Amino acid sequence: MSTDNTTPAHRMRRYPPETTLILILAGLFIVLAVLTPRFMTLRSITNLVRQTAIIGIAAIGMTFVIMAGGIDLSVGSVLAVCGMSAALLMKSGLPPIPAVLIAFIVGILLGMINGILIYDGQVPPFIATLGMMTAARGMVMLISGARMVTGLPDSFVQFAQIQLLGIPSLALVWLAVILVSILVTTRMRFGRNIFAVGSSREAARLSGIDIRLTTYGVYMACGLAAALAGVLMTSRLSNGIPTAGQMYELDAIAAAVVGGASLSGGEGTILGTVLGAVIIAAIQNGGNLLGINPFVLQTTIGILIVAAVLIDQMNKRKQA
Repeated sequence: MSTDNTTPAHRMRRYPPETTLILILAGLFIVLAVLTPRFMTLRSITNLVRQTAIIGIAAIGMTFVIMAGGIDLSVGSVLAVCGMSAALLMKSGLPPIPAVLIAFIVGILLGMINGILIYDGQVPPFIATLGMMTAARGMVMLISGARMVTGLPDSFVQFAQIQLLGIPSLALVWLAVILVSILVTTRMRFGRNIFAVGSSREAARLSGIDIRLTTYGVYMACGLAAALAGVLMTSRLSNGIPTAGQMYELDAIAAAVVGGASLSGGEGTILGTVLGAVIIAAIQNGGNLLGINPFVLQTTIGILIVAAVLIDQMNKRKQA
């Protein structure tokens, strides 16, 4: 006869935190399906996926930064700069693929500047990325003349609208980003270094981890994710929008935090962030279908973020 001395609380800890998020998401879908049948229609789900894919990609980049113990408030502005850069280049006659690649390089460079300011300049991440947020937003207004860029190539505009085997192209891109990010965080040395730096920079340094390269890497990855999200948003909206991405940095942080990432670093998963992004998008989409005041939805999501952080802090105190 086997004995099990573990308490129910210990047995519950064996389950990954994503299990709770999946149950919450399933319950949310059931409630919304009952309250508004339009929520579970093919058109509604397709729109939800397209909407979530863009912020979900940006949120994955944010997760890398948060797991390393940082924060990036410039995500929305970098998204706008890169999307507008691609639009202006295509408008000037450059084919879509080179224009998109240049936009990616812009995002990586802006992320690298954040990393340099934070590691070499010893500027707190909040201040460094706040400055980048303001500068990049001014940059997009400057290069666009604060005007929308129209007349983009049909091949670029149609990309966001096509489906493969009934799956929106944006969802397929998001899925590719998810799989690559999971591989990086679970199978590659860089991923292990991220968690080590986020848990304890001094311990990571003493173990031989290059803190500089890891810091550069997470902010460059975040910049690349923002660039990809910006290009996809430009394709989806069919225009370069100078105000694109406003408040997206907060949505990205919310998705990561609700998904289990700790703002103190060292914790988080890509799958958790994905589930967090879908939960927030489902609340917003379902609330809109139900005619709920958008300010009420915004308040609800704010409470959800604070609750997630409180739970994280309570768990840390129990473990201590």
